[in-house]
Amino acid sequence: MVLLFSDPTLYRTLVGALQSLTILRPDIAHAVNSISQFLYDPTADHFLAVKHILCYVKGTLHFGLTFRLSNVPRTLIAYSNANWARCPYTHRSTSGYSIYLGDNLVS
Repeated sequence: MVLLFSDPTLYRTLVGALQSLTILRPDIAHAVNSISQFLYDPTADHFLAVKHILCYVKGTLHFGLTFRLSNVPRTLIAYSNANWARCPYTHRSTSGYSIYLGDNLVS
């Protein structure tokens, strides 16, 4: 039996905040993408996953994107990857990307 989370508004608020944080913390992007797929019917297990991500963020506050002077500042390079419906648990699509400006990861 699946136990739905008692406060879906709290779940959506926290997930929205984590989505904003992925701009500076791409290391949590995949996990946040996974929990974002359950905004309409979150369960207690999904909320537990949100709490785990928040604990991870709290423990790694010194992580994030850093910007350095680059030898080639006007070069923009983008990489992407998509995995259509290959999640073994939900069979939903996942994708990812990284964009560099010079030597700096910007997204």
